[in-house]
Amino acid sequence: MTGGYINDMNPIDALFHSRGAAVRKVFVPFVPAGDPDTDTTARVLRALAAAGAALIEVGFPFSDPIADGPVIQAAYTRALNRGVKLEQIFDTVRHAAGDPALARAPLVGMVSYSLIFHRGLERFLDEAKSAGFSGLIVPDLPPEEAEPLCASAALREMKIILLVTPTTPRERAARIAKLSTGFLYCVSVTGITGERDKLPPELLDQLRWLRTQTPLPLCVGFGVSRPEHVAMLRDAVDGVIVGSAIVRLLAQIGERPADDVIADIQKLARELVAALGS
Repeated sequence: MTGGYINDMNPIDALFHSRGAAVRKVFVPFVPAGDPDTDTTARVLRALAAAGAALIEVGFPFSDPIADGPVIQAAYTRALNRGVKLEQIFDTVRHAAGDPALARAPLVGMVSYSLIFHRGLERFLDEAKSAGFSGLIVPDLPPEEAEPLCASAALREMKIILLVTPTTPRERAARIAKLSTGFLYCVSVTGITGERDKLPPELLDQLRWLRTQTPLPLCVGFGVSRPEHVAMLRDAVDGVIVGSAIVRLLAQIGERPADDVIADIQKLARELVAALGS
């Protein structure tokens, strides 16, 4: 295990807490690494930060994602078919993170525990931190097996974000909330990622209950894609996570110029940021 980490405040904690309530409502876009290529990934990360994204989620392509819908699965398949490797993802993030626009937007990896385990827990965490990641979202890591990763990440001042779903029993949800750090990822709907016409009204009841279980910020993802979704959630959450709507635009690169697609992604991001802050 590598030692000597500086105990500065993690950028995710700083984002949610250093300036109080003024920064508690954050827009969190999701970008699949390597689709259509890592150079474009770096461009999109910078464009989203410039458009007002406060935190950015970077997806590590995986052949058997546990909860991703067809849009994100297709993006991962395209990236894997082009041979994207972990080293390329870390290098891409490392270079992009040096951009001034990204200095205020912490990066969080969305990664299957299979990739972490195969790489080696300590090695993966060291490489992720060195690349510029402030935390990892691990959707397929059950709380019963999460403590070794959480403990090793804490030594590096990295956050491990776990997921609570609408079907998670409350006793289990409370345990997940205690293990999670940085923020709690609240899944809005039963099922997989993807754009939806509306969000379930019972989501707000679940969020109110989770507030009684944890002081962590609550960020909602899965199915959030429109300004009206954001407006519905604005007073109940600390952040909204939007993935499929962005990835669907990314898939148009090749049929349309990359510059035009990235401009559309920025436009969508600005609309969602405005809806969250209005």
